[in-house]
Amino acid sequence: WRAGDTKHLTWTASTIKLAVVTDLLERARAGEITLSATDRSQIADILNRAADDAATALWNRYGKSAMATRFRTTYGMTTLTFIDGYTKFWGHMKCTAEDLYHLITYVTTKLDATDRAYVLDAMRHVGPIQQWGVWAAGPRWSPGTKDGWSIESDDGQKHWVTNAEGFAGPDQRYLVALMYQLPPGKEIGDGVHTVSDLVATVF
Repeated sequence: WRAGDTKHLTWTASTIKLAVVTDLLERARAGEITLSATDRSQIADILNRAADDAATALWNRYGKSAMATRFRTTYGMTTLTFIDGYTKFWGHMKCTAEDLYHLITYVTTKLDATDRAYVLDAMRHVGPIQQWGVWAAGPRWSPGTKDGWSIESDDGQKHWVTNAEGFAGPDQRYLVALMYQLPPGKEIGDGVHTVSDLVATVF
């Protein structure tokens, strides 16, 4: 089921961090890199509270913009793009809801079983700052979420984005990807409530 323009390019905010985590876990599983205790702690911080500092440290340590190639070719985020005029950084990217849907599909169906269990459990037990978005499906659905929120600029006007990707239901039966580009003048709370109310209504 789809609603709205699911192919509209929107700032990813922290939703792209799920791709960063997935990439690092897969490369470690393949023996391409070795994740230290600090790296593992930073991955946990990303999943729990969307920690920017942790994401930046891992981005800089393990490939920077080169990581995005795999996001596109392996995780199905085919329209993911860096924004012209900005440095090529995890926080300066846009994608579509379709891209996020492909990413959460990969995580729930193709990621190594042990790594998948870890990521899904972490998404089910996020800290208070991320207890919205797909989380709003309610406890009976055992939802997991990775949220993204930030103030961005388009057409010379600043505005909030509130995005979420995740899953709900037995064996992650339902996959969810939402991106909401708020109009200028609206606050983050407006976006958080709109996205959460939509999920709650559907479920």
